[in-house]
Amino acid sequence: MNDREQATGIRPVSASGEAAALLDKCGLPVADLQSCESLRLFGAFEGTSLVGVIGLELFHGVALLRSLAVVPERRNSGLGKTLVVFAEKHAASQAIEAIYLLTTTAAPFFVTRGYTVAARQEAPGPIRATAQFSSLCPASSTFMVKRLDT
Repeated sequence: MNDREQATGIRPVSASGEAAALLDKCGLPVADLQSCESLRLFGAFEGTSLVGVIGLELFHGVALLRSLAVVPERRNSGLGKTLVVFAEKHAASQAIEAIYLLTTTAAPFFVTRGYTVAARQEAPGPIRATAQFSSLCPASSTFMVKRLDT
C-alpha cells in the first residue's frame, strides 16, 4: 500500500448528500439510491473530503457491484482499484460467491481485476431483478462477473 492509499479511509456512507452528488457528477445512475434497501455504499475519504465511492447490492450468494466513482483529480491514482478490492473483501465476508456488474465505459478496468464478460441471460434472478439490470443501465452495457474464493 502506498502513502496515498494509507491516507484514504474507506467507510460506509449515506446514499444521499455527497455520495449521490459524486455519482451524479460522474454520470452514474442515482434514481434508485434512496429506495434500494439492498444497497450498501462505501466512501473513500482524504481527511473530511469524499474522493471516491463504491456500492454493493448484496443478495444470497451473489452481489451487484455498482456506483464506482472517483473525483477527477484522483483518477488513475489506484483509488478505483482500492475501492474495488475493499468491496470484494466486504462481499466475501458476507458469503458472496460471485460479484456481477454492468458498465458502459470501464470493462477494460474490470478485466484487469479478474472480471469476465458474461451473457446477460445468465444473470442470477436477484441480479436480473435489480433496477440497475432491469431499467437503469442500457441494454448495451457490458455485463461482467467475478467468482470469489470464499
